[in-house]
Amino acid sequence: MALLAPRAGSARVVGLTGSPGVGKSTSTSALVGAYRRRGLRVGVLAVDPTSPFTGGALLGDRVRMHEHAGDPGVFIRSMASRGHLGGLSWATPQALRVLSAAGCDVVLVETVGVGQAEVEVASLADTTLVLLAPGMGDGIQAAKAGILEVADVLVVNKADRDGADRVVRDLRHGLSLGHPRGGWEVPVLRTVASRGEGVDEVVDAVERHGAHLEATGELAARRQHRASQEVEAIALDALRARMGSLRGAPLDELAAQVVAGRLDPYAAADALVAGLTS
Repeated sequence: MALLAPRAGSARVVGLTGSPGVGKSTSTSALVGAYRRRGLRVGVLAVDPTSPFTGGALLGDRVRMHEHAGDPGVFIRSMASRGHLGGLSWATPQALRVLSAAGCDVVLVETVGVGQAEVEVASLADTTLVLLAPGMGDGIQAAKAGILEVADVLVVNKADRDGADRVVRDLRHGLSLGHPRGGWEVPVLRTVASRGEGVDEVVDAVERHGAHLEATGELAARRQHRASQEVEAIALDALRARMGSLRGAPLDELAAQVVAGRLDPYAAADALVAGLTS
């Protein structure tokens, strides 16, 4: 990482999230094709869920992107979430740094199929695409999931199906009730990713959002926030590793004092942290 640091940070990071079945992998593949037609080098980080029972992951997104497998300008990496919540893998920020240093112009980060409140990709990406599809819930469900707050671009995929007009109408109505974030009006676009329809319009919207971020200074702020979260996560992981060495006598003694009522849990935690940092 020390060797990569001077070279990393130039890639545009685009996150894709949405419920299972909306066509994230197909949309990602279509976006890769659109960016390649524009002559850009593309990296893809596809995060797949880890089974809570076996600990394994299928890592099947590369199967859906087989048409790009022989393209030297495309690098696709599947990653297991390994139980990490939020739709991403713990190692995703580090992988982003590697792909940026390797010369990727754009890195697409596809999350696992997320449910309500699993919107961590918004803090990782420069631009967040939220995908929806007809039959996957109404506008109220979209608002509950928090996607109206995290989306920079809303994409209604499978727009050739019945109900697409209603989804678009509900989303636009929901957006009209709030205020633009930083002056950016979130567009609601339609795609049929399996046929490549509407994908170029999505890329154009991402480019417009990128230009908006640079003009307002928000791009630098987002990347600094991303770096601070990465540093914090690494520091917390190091502290957890040191805490593991204290399991046994020190931790058991503090726990016994809490059970006996001689110490409250907060004071015990302070004592544990003091032991870690001393």
